[in-house]
Amino acid sequence: MAGVKISKALKAYGALNVLHGIDIDIADGEFVVLVGPSGCGKSTLLRMIAGLESVTGGTVSIGGKVVNNLPPKDRDIAMVFQSYALYPHKTVAENMVFALRLQKQPPDVIKQRLQAAAETLDLVPYLDRYPRQLSGGQRQRVAMGRAIVRSPQVFLFDEPLSNLDAKLRVQMRKEIKELHQRLKTTTIYVTHDQVEAMTMADKIVVMQGGNVEQIGTPLEVYDRPNNTFVATFIGSPSMNLLKGSYHADGNLFVTESGDKIEIGFEAEAADGQLVLLGVRPEHLSLSESGLRATVNVTEPTGSETVLFLRYGNKELVSVFSERHDFKPGQEIAVAPRAGKLHLFDAHSGRTLRRKHEVASTLG
Repeated sequence: MAGVKISKALKAYGALNVLHGIDIDIADGEFVVLVGPSGCGKSTLLRMIAGLESVTGGTVSIGGKVVNNLPPKDRDIAMVFQSYALYPHKTVAENMVFALRLQKQPPDVIKQRLQAAAETLDLVPYLDRYPRQLSGGQRQRVAMGRAIVRSPQVFLFDEPLSNLDAKLRVQMRKEIKELHQRLKTTTIYVTHDQVEAMTMADKIVVMQGGNVEQIGTPLEVYDRPNNTFVATFIGSPSMNLLKGSYHADGNLFVTESGDKIEIGFEAEAADGQLVLLGVRPEHLSLSESGLRATVNVTEPTGSETVLFLRYGNKELVSVFSERHDFKPGQEIAVAPRAGKLHLFDAHSGRTLRRKHEVASTLG
């Protein structure tokens, strides 16, 4: 196994720059998820690590060795694609060991690795079947088995679950995570699904427009987003953002409608500065003296009640763990939960930190 280091990585297609100096350190055995919207550059970055795309600038290192000019076969990596890419005329076993035979591995080594991978992925009963005789989840396990038998230093996954139905995606998420816990192989996983990122990763890399917006553990990124993009991209439903101004006297946020909210901390902001107040849907509670809003749509999920509310010309989303029977057009009041608020600069979108955090950083 080995760590992966990406240093000032650039990628351009002619005059079009798609990656702008990416820096990421991935420790040996770590499970890292690259997450972001379509077109943010995450799959391009993964393909550069794999050697399927050239590096325009900067370096990609695996196990301490720069691999910019190494072909994919010499990088000791294994990649699992969005499409299963199985040979339809070969059995499961033949698909899984194909790369080993190309490497001219001894028959006993091939047999041993095949058996170990098949047992790990619960594929033993299917080794003599053909891909057309398997379900989507079984085919994806075969693709994973083909990667496992090679015993690579690094696993690369490029949106491997996007072709599966919702129930199977949940099952396969668990299986991939369990697999990583057993094998301890360095894993880099690309997805646009932030739920996959939150549930699977040791570390998340949030990307947008060819840049890294934030790197951290799932809960660090969720609880302390660097900016409004990260705040609204990570979390489902997305964080609510309200426009208004910050007032140092009393540490108040005043909405455009004139409602006052105590934010509970002294922010790194000027008195009267235009700001955005962020509050996650699960941190909006019913209150007799909160923000007056009108129920627009109710979504009961069984375990939760999701409310889409109209507050002035702004939509708010609230999630309650208990059940409620609200009706469209009904007026209710909601208030942010103390200690769960975020403040952002209205122009840059940058997080406005608490002053004691700034002081501790400087100290």
